Amino acid sequence: MDTASPLFLTLDLAGVFAFALNGALTAIRLTRLDIVGVVTLGMCTAIGGGIIRDVILDALPPATFSDWRYLTVATVGGLVAFAFGRSLDRLTKPIIVLDAAGLSLFAVTGALKALDHDMGVAQAVILGTVTAVGGGTVRDVLIREVPAVLTSGLYAIPALIGAAVVARASAAGLAEVPAALVAAAACFSIRMAGVRYDINAPTPPGRRGT
Repeated sequence: MDTASPLFLTLDLAGVFAFALNGALTAIRLTRLDIVGVVTLGMCTAIGGGIIRDVILDALPPATFSDWRYLTVATVGGLVAFAFGRSLDRLTKPIIVLDAAGLSLFAVTGALKALDHDMGVAQAVILGTVTAVGGGTVRDVLIREVPAVLTSGLYAIPALIGAAVVARASAAGLAEVPAALVAAAACFSIRMAGVRYDINAPTPPGRRGT
């Protein structure tokens, strides 16, 4: 998929918006930040993974700084969460759903951008995963939490699977739109199943439950 295509841009901006909402809602729930802090945390969550990906690919300046729409969408997402977040009775569920949505969309777009820069399938899977988990990792570090990718059951694994599905399908010449949608749906479903049924990645022997 051409990273200049409208579909790629739509998926990427949707991921930015989802993660901006997620980061801002996390700030509202777990910290006492003002509007600047809430929007900043939302923006860091939204664009952190993409910046890491673009730096690794030497795609400079990163898309975040070369296309005004990325910062605009991230800012709007943070402001929407700031304005309406407190009206939600429970913030935990929307945060989890938005995190899974952002994870899925960025796993797909990260892998596709890597392929567009002539990376192999394995490299595309790695960069898709980095794109997906990078923003959430930045978010957690900023609020002094252990990053979810290191502790949360089935967080990086769904991203790996989603990136692998779209990268392999694209490399095989399969239809790009269905492949991207299937990959995103697979990542989202696995992540939400892990949350719903408390499924965790394997841990070292003798450490489970500690």
